[in-house]
Amino acid sequence: MKRKSGSSPVKRILWSVVIILLLGLAYGAYYINSLLPIVTGYPAKYLCSAVFVSGREQAEVEAMDLNFSFIKHVKSVVDLKDSSVTSSFLWGKSKAIYRKGFGATLLRDVDEAELRKIKFPHMPQPYNQDTIAWPLGNIMPREAATVDTVRLERIAEKLMDEEGYKGHAFAFMVIHKGIPAVEAYQPQFNEKTKFLSWSMAKSFTNTLAGIMVKDGKLDINQPINIPEWQNDDRKQITYKNLMQAESGLLWNEDYGNRSDVTLMLYNEKDFARFVFDQPLAAPVGTQWVYSSGNPNVVTYQIRRIIGNDQEYYQFPQQKLFNKIGMPDAVFEVDASGTFVGSSYIYATARDFARYGLMLLQDGVFNGERILPEGWVAASTSPNAKSNGEYGSLFWLNKSKVRYPSAPEDMFWCQGYDGQRIFIIPSKELIVVILGFSHDPANTMDRDTLLKDILATVK
Repeated sequence: MKRKSGSSPVKRILWSVVIILLLGLAYGAYYINSLLPIVTGYPAKYLCSAVFVSGREQAEVEAMDLNFSFIKHVKSVVDLKDSSVTSSFLWGKSKAIYRKGFGATLLRDVDEAELRKIKFPHMPQPYNQDTIAWPLGNIMPREAATVDTVRLERIAEKLMDEEGYKGHAFAFMVIHKGIPAVEAYQPQFNEKTKFLSWSMAKSFTNTLAGIMVKDGKLDINQPINIPEWQNDDRKQITYKNLMQAESGLLWNEDYGNRSDVTLMLYNEKDFARFVFDQPLAAPVGTQWVYSSGNPNVVTYQIRRIIGNDQEYYQFPQQKLFNKIGMPDAVFEVDASGTFVGSSYIYATARDFARYGLMLLQDGVFNGERILPEGWVAASTSPNAKSNGEYGSLFWLNKSKVRYPSAPEDMFWCQGYDGQRIFIIPSKELIVVILGFSHDPANTMDRDTLLKDILATVK
């Protein structure tokens, strides 16, 4: 008697294995494809800004700033005529373009030709910084700094030349009682180089909101009135909730993976609208979650309130940058035209020091009040949910967890890869550190650095 033909158990197992492998390959290809906008978008945007805003060389940037993970395998082409950078990896490709005034913009769901037609409003230079005195200008004061400058110069050498505090500093500056005490740069940089703020831009977003409050155009305690949020509890979110990182919105700030922050920065045209789509993960005002999404909603709303893009693009320059001695600073926009309030300000080390000086002086600079009286104190009061570590888009040392060697009243602006502006009111001290500290095994020892700097104060 013949046996009926059919698949043997071995064949069925083999077919199952093949199907599983094919499904695995398909998912792997899908996942890699989802990463490619990030893997290629990051170097395209970063390199475009570095070359066309900061004036750096491609090879130097790729050897230091872009020499990690998949990013180091990306091939980038800098087009000097086109003012653009195109980056490619596997089948993925991203392009970023430079436009005067706007800085570099990653092209996402936008027509390049149409974007290039949008011009930054002409703004005449208000003064020549090289002909006027510090702090507004670059003629440095002759009076002696009230710190031990010999020891401070040695600290600068240890930081910049020997990497004695680990990390890799590009620029370093200390201001005491308003007087620059030390200023140092790596050989490829100088006092004119514009450095990327990364998330120090969040603190500037707080300042712009403060100026809007001073002008009577914004109430931070009122719900923010986003149409997409009106049908659920998100309608309760206020500007203060956003700036104190207690909006309750679902958010993942992991820069090392495909996360909310990397998708927003490298895969989206309109960063604020990406945040509009985030659901609540916790009731509004009940949980502290650090988020780069929140400040981009704030800059979007400032744009909406101003209601005129030409005035909006002039706003940071006229109301802040020109008034505190940083007229050449560049506040970059996303592809929709909104300032990237979470991440993208380019300015000199002196500019960042001047900003710190304004904060140290309760929002007053060169005799002019920029911020409402008491705004800085309110912004550096801790969010109760943050264990004394965060205020309103500023980091705080109330718990002394991060910097036990520094006073409790210290607050700071903090950016990815090691950007810092430390403000210590009780010591009338400002410390600016800009650079690259991406390697977890070589993270800068800023606590020891601050301890050594504080020891120089007379």
